[in-house]
Amino acid sequence: MPANTTAPSGSSDAKKSGRKKGRRARLFVIVLVLALVAGVGFGAYWSVSTVRASYPQTTGSIELKGLSGDVDVKRDDYGIPQIYADTDSDLFRAQGFVQAQDRFWEMDVRRHMTSGRLSEMFGSGQVATDSFLRTLGWRKVAQEEYDTVLDEDTKKNLQAYAEGVNAYLDGKDGKDISVEYAALGLTNDYKPAKWTPVDSVAWLKAMAWDLRGNMQDEIDRSLMTSRLSSKQIKDLYPDYPYEKNEPIVDKGAVSPVTGKFDPDAEPSGGVGAQTPQGAAEGVNTQLSSLSKTLDEIPALLGPNGDGIGSNSWVVSGAHTTTGSPLLANDPHLAPMLPSLWYQMGLHCRQVSESCGYDTAGYTFSGMPGVIIGHNQDISWGFTNLGADVTDLFLEKVGADGYQYDGKTEPFVTRQETIKVAGGKDRKITVRETNNGPLVSDRSGELEKVGKKAPVTTSAPDRGDGYGVSLKWTALQPGRSMDAVFELNRAKDFTTFRKAASDFEVPSQNLIYADTKGNIGYQAPGTIPVRKKGDGTMPSPGWDPAYGWEKDPIPFDELPYEYNPDRGYIVTANQAVIGQDYDHMLTKDWGYGARSQRINDLIGDKIEGGEKISTDDMQTLQMDNQSAIAPKLVPILKNLNISDKNVREAQKLLEGWEYTQDSDSAAAAYFNAVWRNILKLAFGDKLPKEMRAKGDCIYVEPVAGVGPVDEQDKLVRECGQRAPDAAQPDGGDRWYEVVENILDDQDNAWWKVPAKGREHAIDNRDELFARAMEDARWELTAELGKDMSTWTWGRLHQLTLRNQTLGTEGPGLLQRALNRGPWDLGGGEATVDATGWNAAGGYEVIWVPSMRMVVNVGDWDKSRWINLTGASGHAFSAHYTDQTDKWVKGELLDWSFGESAVEKSTVDSLTLKKP
Repeated sequence: MPANTTAPSGSSDAKKSGRKKGRRARLFVIVLVLALVAGVGFGAYWSVSTVRASYPQTTGSIELKGLSGDVDVKRDDYGIPQIYADTDSDLFRAQGFVQAQDRFWEMDVRRHMTSGRLSEMFGSGQVATDSFLRTLGWRKVAQEEYDTVLDEDTKKNLQAYAEGVNAYLDGKDGKDISVEYAALGLTNDYKPAKWTPVDSVAWLKAMAWDLRGNMQDEIDRSLMTSRLSSKQIKDLYPDYPYEKNEPIVDKGAVSPVTGKFDPDAEPSGGVGAQTPQGAAEGVNTQLSSLSKTLDEIPALLGPNGDGIGSNSWVVSGAHTTTGSPLLANDPHLAPMLPSLWYQMGLHCRQVSESCGYDTAGYTFSGMPGVIIGHNQDISWGFTNLGADVTDLFLEKVGADGYQYDGKTEPFVTRQETIKVAGGKDRKITVRETNNGPLVSDRSGELEKVGKKAPVTTSAPDRGDGYGVSLKWTALQPGRSMDAVFELNRAKDFTTFRKAASDFEVPSQNLIYADTKGNIGYQAPGTIPVRKKGDGTMPSPGWDPAYGWEKDPIPFDELPYEYNPDRGYIVTANQAVIGQDYDHMLTKDWGYGARSQRINDLIGDKIEGGEKISTDDMQTLQMDNQSAIAPKLVPILKNLNISDKNVREAQKLLEGWEYTQDSDSAAAAYFNAVWRNILKLAFGDKLPKEMRAKGDCIYVEPVAGVGPVDEQDKLVRECGQRAPDAAQPDGGDRWYEVVENILDDQDNAWWKVPAKGREHAIDNRDELFARAMEDARWELTAELGKDMSTWTWGRLHQLTLRNQTLGTEGPGLLQRALNRGPWDLGGGEATVDATGWNAAGGYEVIWVPSMRMVVNVGDWDKSRWINLTGASGHAFSAHYTDQTDKWVKGELLDWSFGESAVEKSTVDSLTLKKP
């Protein structure tokens, strides 16, 4: 039955705000109407009322079925809601209703992605993606979690949330929910289905997928074997630089007495050398194909690259101007519209046994609870830990099964039917080995898999080739959804750690502060213990010596800190702990450029006797100094350049302090030089499977590949990878690669043969000079000959795109749904991590998706910002109303207490018990 409503009756302030916001939104409405008109067939008619049909009601009252009492929803001038209720079920029922008001299209697309059902909405173009996602089985695992693992209170909260979403949907057509449904209806009769609790649980699998760790590195190392030696591959994957970039936890080990991690225990020597895998070298056919398949999977959180990550840090009250801890967090994820995050407060009017929450922060639309934020007693933040929780296994497969320990084992199979909008159903068979789903089944290029792949002499006969299976911790039911609610209710470090123990996937760095002045850190997650091998290359699935032990690393043995002597904790995707730690967490850490910059800036202030303020925390989030520029610029400035135009560009580097402001010409030129250094020294030597699409070069032929240039006996090869995922991406791994050979003028990496070029490059200085020349002409083409007009921001732009119709819809519709561009400062592996891929171009491909600075205890003096706005409606005044402030590094006041919330309230809605 449709929810009953009364006429809105907001305050005069609300009405003024509505008029003000309405004027700002009116142009968007007109443009969207024009776009819809352009998209329909002859004679169709769209009115402004059609576009406005999905405006959410934010004032007055609405009857909401299932409530045990009235619920208040108070929104500020940015549309950010604070919800007040008397029971847990009422609170989460209202959360579901309110999020559906603002973001249901996003929620609906998201659940179709996690369940492998995008084809139902968007047609046959999504069948390959759906097939891969069905093979992984995210939805199946989420259902198992809900049925067999999750706590009963968690399931009650999920059910209440789902009922709130469905109360909003009840009686509405698609066009009444979001204008995207009106556009989709031009070609599809799709109708949104009811929300279920498992729809919410499944989203955690998507989050875990995008934060899965080193799977792409595992593939890339194998692909490199077609062009590079083992030593060259090692050069491109250097060890973590512990001597200069501090890990998160600087001491501690698993105590031999208690069997638990002890921050004061002495390391026993670590896990020692791992046996490298030998069976995977040369399996390029299947891994290249798998890499292409991965490129097609929606990366909602961002590209899985070397530079992507997040920042968080917490400073003890002993070193702050407030006398209490300050905590900052800014996760670096893909830019999307609307933002991945939804700001919200969830308040029990009186915290009690029947209503246990008083929390606020950043939520995911489609999931109850708060993911990052604070409650009355504690605050917490996340960054990606980067643990290696995935392994690829080569499988000897046949018609009857797969080979393991000298025997043929039967596949576990299931049938999946993919419904296709406007087309026939597609049926697939998913096959699983003891290691996991056979992901190579999802590629048509794998019929000849393994025919040329060299393996060890102990490997079984290749026959028709090897398959590739995926072992991943997230494919086992877990309790991460329980952990969300436990975090929201945590009162101290003990209950915080208990919540962390249930946060199994994805494995995240959790930082902590409380109102009693304590700060802390915990590394949680289900992290496998490998029998043999180190996870850096695919393993032989037929060999029982490989694989994982039954039990992961025990939670009690994972690193943590509580009130460390240094007085602050920094996590920014660097190594968690020193190399003498008892377990192997990964071989592929981020390399610590961002984390060390934060450590240095905070440490210098403290050592200088200065106190750190909320403003200091906010300023630090916008620090944009390049970590590689100080190493290279002194060399670049001193090169003898003959071309006067290049010399003119070279002068831009004189006096530059290595900051990457959006108006900096020096930053623009340096980053172009850096991009060309990487291309010349490394990129042109990588296999085509790793280079960017459209990057075509002549190389010496491998295995008779063509077409061949007869004069030079070279093969023209074009890159095959999406530009935002290609290599070398320029992240801080590449900083280490270059620094390690920087003083070796004649290192082989600096040498470029004359074939295909006017002349050979024989050493570092010649290569740098050529990169400076190439950069000068690249920027001339991009920005013009007049260098006075060059700015980094003109190259380094952010465009916010609607994640579905904003990328694939008609041009006019895209322009109506998308926003930007904005000229940005910051850059790759800087604190202000506006990431770009050096192999693909300068466009911003990941960003600080939100920023917050929490003033622990004095909560109303905390600050926050979102990348876009609260609303997912393209015509709403709250669609991107935070973006301009986000670009400038500004933060909004964050009201938490009842009095502060009341003062900031613009719109009040009462959800009434029927």
